[in-house]
Amino acid sequence: MTSERTPGSLPIQLLRLVSPSQPVGAFSYSRSLEWAVHDGIVRDEATASGWIFGLIEHSYAVCDAALFWRMMLALDAGDRAAFLRANAWLSAARESREIELEDKQMGESLLRLLQDLDAASARSFAECRLSYPAAFALAATHWNIAAADALRGLLWSTIEGQVSAAIRLVPLGHIAGQRLLIAAGDVIERAALRAESIEDDDIGNAAPAMAMASAWHETQYSRLFRS
Repeated sequence: MTSERTPGSLPIQLLRLVSPSQPVGAFSYSRSLEWAVHDGIVRDEATASGWIFGLIEHSYAVCDAALFWRMMLALDAGDRAAFLRANAWLSAARESREIELEDKQMGESLLRLLQDLDAASARSFAECRLSYPAAFALAATHWNIAAADALRGLLWSTIEGQVSAAIRLVPLGHIAGQRLLIAAGDVIERAALRAESIEDDDIGNAAPAMAMASAWHETQYSRLFRS
């Protein structure tokens, strides 16, 4: 997949796509982090780093990111069937009802935004139930963002959302949050390389702590986040 940007220029459309101002409701979800803080598993900068980066490298990279990479390649090849297979695979891998609803709502919101912005590819998938990574792939393809850049952008936005939630929940100071985001660079690169190289038979989500935390969050007495 090629990009229209010239060497050395910033991928402006990617920056916009990963911006927290993107109206998809990402700010309202913690992806089970809220329960982890409630239970004392995540309680400071070090444990927040372990939880967030551990899930990215050992769960997200080998499931969400790996299937997103395949979606990008499928769209680049014009293979609608392969794109929808990867989307269905990812949707079936959701660990809990809350995470499934999070993924559905964010995917629907981004797809609706793309339709309102007259993205032809989004209109062609209007009747499909797309995961958020699938809608993100459609947006990246529409704006000619290179697959490798889009993958790293998706990983960045996921980590940034988790760090933002941790700042409010633990609570962490903003300086600690910035240290986590600075450290995220190496984590993102390792996760991206893993997602790009993993074989189909090795794709899978095995994050029992996150799955259990997400399920328990559904009945948590006091909540700031929807997941």
